[in-house]
Amino acid sequence: MSFTARTVVRRLAHRNIDWSASYFKSNPELSAAVSSFRAWAASAESMAEKYSAAPSDIDFAGYKGAVRDQSLVDSVEAFYKASEPAAETYEWSAEDKADKMAQIEEAKGRLAFTQEMIEETEAELAFLKANRTSRETSGSDIKEAYPDIAEETEKELEERKWFKDAIA
Repeated sequence: MSFTARTVVRRLAHRNIDWSASYFKSNPELSAAVSSFRAWAASAESMAEKYSAAPSDIDFAGYKGAVRDQSLVDSVEAFYKASEPAAETYEWSAEDKADKMAQIEEAKGRLAFTQEMIEETEAELAFLKANRTSRETSGSDIKEAYPDIAEETEKELEERKWFKDAIA
């Protein structure tokens, strides 16, 4: 990946992820995991930046003046010029890739569940705000807003269980 592409990805990642969000700080274990991930990502980025360019050539002429045995420097220089090490490439194993994709799908499922819970909670909050009680709220208003509680209260009154919730 080129320097420009890495820079663009880094900028987009910083825009899309709010690392200072409260859910990253709510749990000490999660906070530690996020910090270690960010440290790892920063070290990976710095290493990628450091090793993105080819290394500079070795100045053998300078070493020839500093080392007494010229033949040693000549043999090392010949070895250096003749050597062509193969580039190291990492192949992501199919098992690990499948495992990570399964984890991503599981996380997407949990995200959908969480979004559903958020919507339900927001609807519940709207309902509670709309049916807030005050001094002007009558018993009929409460019965209309909370029919399950009204039904339970009527049942208790019919069965003459006056202190059902008060006495253990």
